[in-house]
Amino acid sequence: MTLNKKIPKPNKKAVIHVGVSLILLIVFAGLLWWLNSTTQVTPLLNTQGVTYEKARVESIIQDNIQDDGTRAGSQVVQLTILTGEHRGETFEATSASSYLYGADCVPGLEVTACLSESDGNISVSVYNYYRSPALYVLVALFLALLWLIGGKKGLRSALGLIFTFCCILWLFLPLLYRGCSPFLAAVLVVALTTAVTMYLVGGATKKTVSSVLGTLGGVTAAGLIAWVFGELAHISGYNVTEIETLISISDVSSLQVGELLFAGILIASLGAVMDVAMSISSAIEEVHLRNPALSAKELMRSGLHVGRDMMGTMSNTLVLAFCGSSINTLVIVYAYAMPYNQVMSLYDIGIEILQGLAGTMGVILTVPLVSVLMPLLLCGWKKAKK
Repeated sequence: MTLNKKIPKPNKKAVIHVGVSLILLIVFAGLLWWLNSTTQVTPLLNTQGVTYEKARVESIIQDNIQDDGTRAGSQVVQLTILTGEHRGETFEATSASSYLYGADCVPGLEVTACLSESDGNISVSVYNYYRSPALYVLVALFLALLWLIGGKKGLRSALGLIFTFCCILWLFLPLLYRGCSPFLAAVLVVALTTAVTMYLVGGATKKTVSSVLGTLGGVTAAGLIAWVFGELAHISGYNVTEIETLISISDVSSLQVGELLFAGILIASLGAVMDVAMSISSAIEEVHLRNPALSAKELMRSGLHVGRDMMGTMSNTLVLAFCGSSINTLVIVYAYAMPYNQVMSLYDIGIEILQGLAGTMGVILTVPLVSVLMPLLLCGWKKAKK
């Protein structure tokens, strides 16, 4: 006896969503390709004849280790080039002993070699350790843990993260180079990445709409607060430590250096603001599903209660993140026993305070914004008004 099993019909809405998403993704990829292919980047240095290739240390010709175990000067080593035009060839190279360049070479060590070719002569030096495998493994481990522990939502979060990275690398940076306002470019990137990430995690729901609007509002508020207080404290993108290089870039492009600092604050605060917006929206939706009779006012109150608990931890998260990025400056200030007025007048200290507190205020302002938006979306404007 055989049973006739009915083949389930595909969900039309799901098929439409997938189709529209694929079309938008293809169009967006085409725009990125056009933007990057038409952006002409002018190199700051003449790199003609200079290449960086993977190489393997075959032997140590002359070591630079001292009697006390330290290294001074340069090593002379024999390298075999593993990639590029000179693959398989062996060269004698020097490896400087410094904190930023060179490597402590031993036979079998894989390094990045700098090959400089001029008039048929090739000069080779050890640029640094070959780190790509370790970094790739770390990225793969991160994505695997996100997928294994988070399941489907973890996989979607990973896709959202990849999309964000692509937007920053192939949308945000070319727009800056072309002369687009860094602040407006950052708002565009924040809007795109927030919408895609929230859609991947929450689907096409009211929770997603609330999270996207709340994130945009909180991040924009953080940027505007930073800009206002930057004007009051006379701090701009021209006061960063990399200003000399940035000015050199602006000389050969249309880069607007002054707004870079505030654009960075928008992007830096995006993750924390997005987390708060989605968490509060999810909490309000859960409360509404458990008790649909609750009014919009009561849902708002619930959202504020949840948000107040998150403010403390998220505030610490952002402030400590910026504090950790400036730990070198703090150590120098402490070691030199700088007086209070000098410390508070340092651009590095002012920038870190501006970044940390502006981003934190963006998180704080997201709480009431989402706590109002989500109940309005769930209950409707008329019911919420009553």
